[in-house]
Amino acid sequence: MTGLTILIPIALGMGAFGLAVFFWAMKAGQFEDLDGAAQRILIDDEDDDAA
Repeated sequence: MTGLTILIPIALGMGAFGLAVFFWAMKAGQFEDLDGAAQRILIDDEDDDAA
């Protein structure tokens, strides 16, 4: 029972930390351009042909 009194607050703290990091990433604009990375992988760079 003593283990639960230690593990439950640790688990809640880690969950709160993860939620705070997620909201920070949303505010910082990490998820704004979801299609850009998918499009860039399909575009051929002309500079790579010279190498």
